[in-house]
This record gives sequence, C-alpha cells and structure tokens, in this order.
Amino acid sequence: MSNDPDHIDQHHLDAISDADQYPYWYEGTDEPDSNPTLVRTESCDLCVVGGGYTGLWTAIIAKERDSSRDVVLIEAAECGSAASGRNGGFMDSSLTHGVGNAMARWPDEVELLEELGDRNLNELEASIRKYDIDCDYHRSGVILVANESHPPSYLDEVHQQFELLRGLGQDVEWLDADGVQAQVHSPTFTGGLWDKRGSALVDPARLVWGLKRTAESLGVRVYEDTKATDLKRDGIGVMVTTPLGAIRAGKVALCTNAFKPILKRLSNYIAPVYDYCMVTEPLTDEQMASIGWEGRQGLSEPANQFHYYRLTADNRILWGGYDAVYYWGGKVSSELESRPETWAKLSQHFFETFPQLEGIRFSHIWGGAIDTSSRFSVFWGRALGGRVAYALGYTGLGVAASRFGASVMLDLLHGRRSIATQTEFVQSRPLPFPPEPFRFAGIQATRWSLDREDKTGKRNLWLRGLDRMGLGFDS
Repeated sequence: MSNDPDHIDQHHLDAISDADQYPYWYEGTDEPDSNPTLVRTESCDLCVVGGGYTGLWTAIIAKERDSSRDVVLIEAAECGSAASGRNGGFMDSSLTHGVGNAMARWPDEVELLEELGDRNLNELEASIRKYDIDCDYHRSGVILVANESHPPSYLDEVHQQFELLRGLGQDVEWLDADGVQAQVHSPTFTGGLWDKRGSALVDPARLVWGLKRTAESLGVRVYEDTKATDLKRDGIGVMVTTPLGAIRAGKVALCTNAFKPILKRLSNYIAPVYDYCMVTEPLTDEQMASIGWEGRQGLSEPANQFHYYRLTADNRILWGGYDAVYYWGGKVSSELESRPETWAKLSQHFFETFPQLEGIRFSHIWGGAIDTSSRFSVFWGRALGGRVAYALGYTGLGVAASRFGASVMLDLLHGRRSIATQTEFVQSRPLPFPPEPFRFAGIQATRWSLDREDKTGKRNLWLRGLDRMGLGFDS
C-alpha cells in the first residue's frame, strides 16, 4: 500500500475534507453527567487514580470482593475521555498482545496465559450482562488478514499462528484466498486466520460510561476534574494530593496508562504513542452487499504497521492504525490528536482495500494516545511499601485485558495469591526505554526498520538487536 502523501489521489483527500474531528462514539449518545471535583480532604480504604477501563474495573472488582470497602476514584478529566472512550472497540482475549508475543517471551506459560485470557473475556461478557451495560457487545471474532502488499512470509506467519492456536484448542479456522474473500470482499486479501471466539466488538464509550454507572451503583465515590498531583506515605496509608483537596487512603491503585505517571520511575517504562482512526458515513444496502462481511467480524493485519477495521451498529466502517507516532519527550496533548497527513494516508489505504466503495466519505476522524511498553503488554508493580500498585503498558489491546490488569493489581495490592500472580508474566517487568534523546532517535529508527520489513519481509540488524534485548515497538 502506498504511504507517500505526495501520491495520494485528490478524491481520497476529498473523502476526509468534511469529517468532524472528534470520536464517532460520542455522536448522538447520552453521555453521563459530570461528577463533582474533590475540594476537601477525604479518607477511604482504596483510592483509584484514573477513570478509564483499568480504573473503573479496579473499583468495581474491589467492591465485588468486599462490598464494605470504601472506594474513591479520581479522574483528571472525565471518565473515559482518553483511550477508553476513543479506541476501536476491539476486545481481544489475548493478555499478551497475541499468542506470538507470548510464545516469544513466556513460552512455558502460553497455554496458561491463553486460558486466563479466555476466562477473562468470558467473565467480562458476564459482567456486561449482569450489570445491564448497553454497549453493542457482540462476540463475532476477528480475522487476521494478509494482503497482497505484505511479503509472502507474512502469510506463512499467519498460518503458523493458526497452527499454534489450533494446537492450544482455540476455535480457529484457516481461510485461503477464496475463503477470506467469501467472508469479506477485498481484491487485496490473500488469506487469513479467523479466531471465532477470541475477540469481541463493543462500543467503547458506552462501555466506559456503563462501567462508571456500575461503579457508582456499587457505592464507589467518583470525582472528575480531579488530578492527582502528588503521592506520599501518610502514617500507615498514603496521601494523594489533588489541586483542591486530598485523599487519605489505606491503599492506592494507579491506572493512568499513557499519561505521565505520578510515580516518576515509571516514566522509563511507558512511551505514549499516538494512534489515529476514521469512520465512514453509513453504507447503503448496495455498498454493504459489495463488501459482504455478513459475519461482522473485526479485521486486523499481521504487518508491523497494520490496519484494524470493523463495522459499527449503523453499518459504518471504522478504519484505523498503521502510523504509531511518538512525539519528543513523550508529549501528551489534545493538539496531537489531529494529524491530517495520517488521515490522508489512511484514506488512501482504505480505498486500495475497498475500491468498490469509491466515492464514500468519512464522517469522523480522531486520534489518541496509547500506553506502549517494550514488551507490548501490561505489566504490574508495587511501591511505597506495597501500599501502592499499578498496571500499565497495554499497547493498544487493553479493552478486555484492562479487566485482568485490574484484578491482578488488586491481588498484588492486598497480598492475595492467585494462579495469575504466580506467573512469570505477572512477576516480570519490561525493559525500560532509554532516556531522551536516545528514546526518540531509537523509536524513529525502529519505525523506519519496521516499515522496511513490511516491504521486504526481512528484519535488519537494528530489529534483530532489539529482539535479542527484548525491546519492542509496535504500531
């Protein structure tokens, strides 16, 4: 696929010219009322810092385990206003950013980690039903599709992943070129792996708002526009300082993900990376017939720079990914959520994949930061004598894994021994990213090398060196 903005056709630029620059998920929905700002000093058993998926699941699970536990959640902006409310809505059962990453890093635990991931997705599904969260959830699975722009070796790797998942007892189907075309019509598709139960789709904003309402119904006190500015020991507990108040807590769970960690030492382990996506106008019946897609699966690709795409409830196509942009110093800012050159590139790629949809326009374009770690998956830790715990680094696959991250974080925080806490996956940590300017230079060199591999199928010396060190960077 072309990635040179100078070669983007004018009509593909026209397709994005009238798009609204905010997440489609916010369109025409009943966003919950804002909560008050903390303006005094309060006390609680558990203070949760961060009102995204990880923070809300932490608060909910804490109350489920002990309804008498006094839980306060504070959020710097509004719950779900960051990655949790603006992602693609893919719920993957994998806790490790795919079975291939698990095999490379925790080969002795792959079977167990796949089992824990399946269990987590099943329990998440049960919670959505239990709490009657209206979030357009459906478990249609995901197809990993290779296309003609990928080196032939990528299709071989997809087949190897199919064999691995089949050997682990997963409900998967191999699709040759005709098979994948029968599912979704694109002249570019050459084969694919359909994981039928390992993924679900959801409206991410309605999910996070439903989790907020659930937390409040269980007795969690939620404060918004309340940023944690400091963290220190306070007798046998912890003092969390905010601009207008403070919280004295017995325990603290940090769930800030891509934002600057309140524990400064964590900054070396997280690289905030910007991801961008777009949504078409609703497809007509004729346009839907031209692409097939009756199974309404999520779609993704095996390349380093990959696209993810899916149908929405009103038959739009969400199309995102490819670029993963790191800004100098790990900057996180609302102004970085706009990147016209990436939207132009995505528009070109969309029409190369679905030429039969030529003439359709995009209604919404937006971006947001994800919390990348060098191992591509969540990691945990404790601080301040075990009074504080954290779960960070989901690298774009946190919609479902955040629930598992929250559960394990509570186990660690309260000294609860579980199957999960005994794994190397939970007990190990990723290698840190280097400081600036080496971080920025290293990430740019890695992006260039990954782009080259997607064109040639060959990993250069730089990527092989990173592999040996256990460092990674993923789009």
